[in-house]
Amino acid sequence: MNRNLPRARALCLVALLGCAPGILMAETNQNDAMRWLTNAPVAPPFRVAESRAAWETQRAQVRAQLWELLGKLPPRPKAPAVNVLSREDRGDYVVEKFQFDNGAGATVPGYLLLPKKRAGKAPAILYCHWHGGEYEIGKEELFQAKHTPEPPGPALARRGFVVLAIDAYCFGERNGKGPGGPAEMGRDGEMSASKFNLWVGRTLWGMMLRDDLMALDYLASRPEVDASRLGVTGMSMGATRSWWLMALDERIKTGVPIACLTRYENLIEHEMLKAHGIYYFVPGMLNHFDTEAVVALIAPRPVLFQNGGADDGSPEDGIHAIEAAVRPAFQLYGKPDEFQSIVYPGQAHVYTEEMWQKTLRWMDERLGATQP
Repeated sequence: MNRNLPRARALCLVALLGCAPGILMAETNQNDAMRWLTNAPVAPPFRVAESRAAWETQRAQVRAQLWELLGKLPPRPKAPAVNVLSREDRGDYVVEKFQFDNGAGATVPGYLLLPKKRAGKAPAILYCHWHGGEYEIGKEELFQAKHTPEPPGPALARRGFVVLAIDAYCFGERNGKGPGGPAEMGRDGEMSASKFNLWVGRTLWGMMLRDDLMALDYLASRPEVDASRLGVTGMSMGATRSWWLMALDERIKTGVPIACLTRYENLIEHEMLKAHGIYYFVPGMLNHFDTEAVVALIAPRPVLFQNGGADDGSPEDGIHAIEAAVRPAFQLYGKPDEFQSIVYPGQAHVYTEEMWQKTLRWMDERLGATQP
């Protein structure tokens, strides 16, 4: 897309219309997003290096830049000190409720689901819950069929996966536990948490990912878990957490992000910044690259993206731009089929039965779970 076109078109209209400011205003108002982008310090399109060696160098640079953009995150302890609060037998699996101190002023509660029938160490999945403005739910999504065709935690555990989920900042048991205290719930609490982190030189998004990585540390440390077979999945905010985590941590061997493969410039062009909460934004990112740079870091590990073609929060043209930019990274390793992206025409921000079945098959095949 030629970003200079809106500006050139507007200048031509100035010359042609002269004293018809109303007509000019109507024309330029249609292009506000493009005019903002045209006049902003946005980096040129991201391209994967042409050789594998050059890409390895480029990949290290991109990953380092991501960590820098996320801000001055507190050092992550080598192993979180976890307190198991309860243990409940639910027939096919056991649920442990736990919590850990994240070393940054917050207690992180979570659930661990352990399949009762397993041969040796089991593969494991970090499940990332969604946003949807449902601050009261968080990790409880594991046991609900509100957005997935069936409760995802028990379904995965019955297939032989150890499953772990935590409450992200401002969600579930952490709703009302931000810097504004219990008087600030929901969106207000999320806004205060974002402001606080920006003031101390870091992002709320970075702190959320840091908690997720601490949860992954705990998951990998469990004696029931085969740490060489770790996966990640989630919908919406959970999807975004999933592909960012895969980009930042090589221990995650595969992932299935559902609904939220969003290229930021395309989101702006479609005037849909409002589709995402404040937690989502990383200052300065577009000075360096767009989403495709993050997704490319996943190569050559297998990943399956599933998105609706009518999802306003993930414009389809942006998804296809990401696909085109990322595939060369997988081709450098001779594994083009390990990058899969499915766009379902006419589907909005939903998790359908077809998507769910593909998710289950993908995890079974890539992590080697054996159903009892």
